[in-house]
Amino acid sequence: MTDRQELQIALDTLLQPERFKDYCPNGLQVEGQLAVRKIVSGVTASLALIEAAIAAQADTIFVHHGLFWRGHDGRVTGWMRQRLALLLAHNINLFAYHLPLDAHPEWGNNAQLGLRLGLRATGRFGEQDLGWMGSADFDSAQSLASHAESVLGRAALLVSGNNQGSLRRIAWCTGGAQGYFESAIAAGADAFITGEISEPQMHLARECGVTYLACGHHATERYGAPAVAANVALQLGLQHAFIDIDNPA
Repeated sequence: MTDRQELQIALDTLLQPERFKDYCPNGLQVEGQLAVRKIVSGVTASLALIEAAIAAQADTIFVHHGLFWRGHDGRVTGWMRQRLALLLAHNINLFAYHLPLDAHPEWGNNAQLGLRLGLRATGRFGEQDLGWMGSADFDSAQSLASHAESVLGRAALLVSGNNQGSLRRIAWCTGGAQGYFESAIAAGADAFITGEISEPQMHLARECGVTYLACGHHATERYGAPAVAANVALQLGLQHAFIDIDNPA
């Protein structure tokens, strides 16, 4: 057992949120009980995750996607009221870290995805150095896509970019990082892996000859939160459980 302040210090020390210009508040978003015994980690602070954490008798939830985002309506109605009401009624702490969780060099989303895909990181690129570059050896775009689908357990959208040769420089950035594609091209990538694709990236892939692989926002970001939470729980002597709320997006 520990207390909420000690947990906050451990998470902030590990993830260093002050280094990032983000779209949301990082750290403690909803204050619950002071004593902390069990953390449930998940990708998004959805109603389903909160309900599952209550059933698991957790006093703390740790997620990548929290409740509050820049530009959101600040009124506590509808889905926001439902989520907050449950957290407050059960005195549960909610911690959320967005870009700091993506970027951590060992436990973050990019690091954990690269580890699972067998990519050896060689550098960073893009805004705030959030994009990762690594080395690999795939004989075709289809072989890379098949490998990613096998690892992540879901279909991927592949744009081969007329690249018929082997792929050795693989860039990646988890989640909704389609805006990093141009930076990946400029950094010399043969292929770019992320969660989502928008209309412009289809054309860029075809015209620039760089393979684009959209593997799902949730699928690419379900590894960082449990890795960080498990590490901190071990450090502080806490219980931890990861609850994966299925999301095909």
